Amino acid sequence: MPLTCDQLRAFLAREFPQIHQDFIVEDVAPMRARMRLAFGDRHLRPGGTISGPSMFGLADVSLYAAILGSLGPVALAVTTNLNINFIRRPEPADLIGEARLLKLGKRLAVGEVSIFSTVDNDLVAHAVGTYSIPPRETVS
Repeated sequence: MPLTCDQLRAFLAREFPQIHQDFIVEDVAPMRARMRLAFGDRHLRPGGTISGPSMFGLADVSLYAAILGSLGPVALAVTTNLNINFIRRPEPADLIGEARLLKLGKRLAVGEVSIFSTVDNDLVAHAVGTYSIPPRETVS
């Protein structure tokens, strides 16, 4: 059963409390999700821009949120591949990850994430990833 925004927020807070302060669920629906990376000094790299690992994390959790928004609480879904292209240097501000699933099968999910700056809404990175979905238990 798909998760609502509130259910997804509660799931992430319970299962992944370490990311709760950085990544905020803004919207979730079947085959898509919108996440926010809440800017903080811990996300800066030398030169005053947001680090690649922070943007990579936003892409990863955005795809995960889109999967949960479609399938429900699948805690053991894992990233099997994630490629990211950094398009332009983001200013030190919140970033938005817009995830869209391209394929959602029984065992694999493939999606893309566009990452935008909240300063000017410009695209700063684009990622494409694949998640492995564990077999679901069947109720007899």
